[in-house]
Amino acid sequence: MQENTEPIARLIHDEKEIILVGTAHISRQSAQLVKKVIEEEAPDSVCVELCPSRYQSIRQKDRWREMDIIKVIKEKKAFLLLSNLLLASFQKRIAKKFDVIPGQEMIQAIDSAEAMGANIHLADRDIRITLSRTWRVMGIWSKIKLLFSIIMSLGEIEDIKEEDIEKMKQADVLESLLSEVGKSMPVLRSILIDERDQYLSQKIKTAPGKKIVAVVGAGHVPGIKKYWADDIDTEALEKLPPKRKATGIIKWLIPLAILGLLIYGFYRGGFNAGTHMITWWIAANGLLAGLGAVLALAHPLTILSSVLAAPLTSLNPMIAAGWVAGLVEAFSRKPKVKDLESLSEDILSVRGFWKNKVTRILLVVVFTNLGSSIGTFVAIPLMAKVLE
Repeated sequence: MQENTEPIARLIHDEKEIILVGTAHISRQSAQLVKKVIEEEAPDSVCVELCPSRYQSIRQKDRWREMDIIKVIKEKKAFLLLSNLLLASFQKRIAKKFDVIPGQEMIQAIDSAEAMGANIHLADRDIRITLSRTWRVMGIWSKIKLLFSIIMSLGEIEDIKEEDIEKMKQADVLESLLSEVGKSMPVLRSILIDERDQYLSQKIKTAPGKKIVAVVGAGHVPGIKKYWADDIDTEALEKLPPKRKATGIIKWLIPLAILGLLIYGFYRGGFNAGTHMITWWIAANGLLAGLGAVLALAHPLTILSSVLAAPLTSLNPMIAAGWVAGLVEAFSRKPKVKDLESLSEDILSVRGFWKNKVTRILLVVVFTNLGSSIGTFVAIPLMAKVLE
């Protein structure tokens, strides 16, 4: 099916007329187009490609002051928050380079809707649900690749030219950043693009009023039109898929296998062989987890806690070394109000991610967990070699 690159499409649903406006999320021209269309059409409702959390981020600039970093770590949401901040950084840096406001077309849609007295209808799925669904279907190596793909994107902004912004109209920001990972995992495209196209399509159809202007990224327009005649269950798209049984079994099998290997080492090789195996286990897990904390520029106490915790937490699927390290870092270098206030500026640079105490805690959690996970796979062959 050939994509329609026209920025405006008119659709009908029951007795409703929908004017679908495809935009670039970082484009002054898109914001001007949105203003023009809303003023000319005088709609009853204006749909925007925003979820409640992203809408609040636009309306409440000081929302970061309410962040509880300890709660984020305990709820195992450190990676999701870090990913969200990295995505926001990508968009904000492009906007800063071309002297536009990030999400200017959505802000314009909201302002124009309020000026016209139209309803504002939020049509997108919560970004946290999208990222959570993505994370749930990925394996450990795909997660590592995803993390570094997003981090590497921070250094690619200077290569983007103004004419490239028009090309970006045809790609979702998430899709652009995760394209390399998506090539090897088609299911990611289904979650990042297809599911959101379905969700947006249904939400737009349920907006109140007879005439509706819907402002969405141009990359979603073909998909919205594709699913327009379908009745989509949005509640199903908001649920996290159940964890795969195999994943849960593997989480317990690996620690049990390692404990079995240690017991076998003592039985077959005696006390010396067993202690050597334990030494390799502690060294590989502890040192690589500690290296992850070092790369995040963690506090010395945090580095020490990651080294001590990793050999134990790797044998317990219910807890991770990164969570321990993150909590120690949070208490050792408790974020201050100024860290929360400067967060939106600090995420614009790689240096800022490491300087800000909030993002550094998130980096500590993620890097320590990655180091500990790699340490587990490094330790197993080293332990087995002792028995040769």
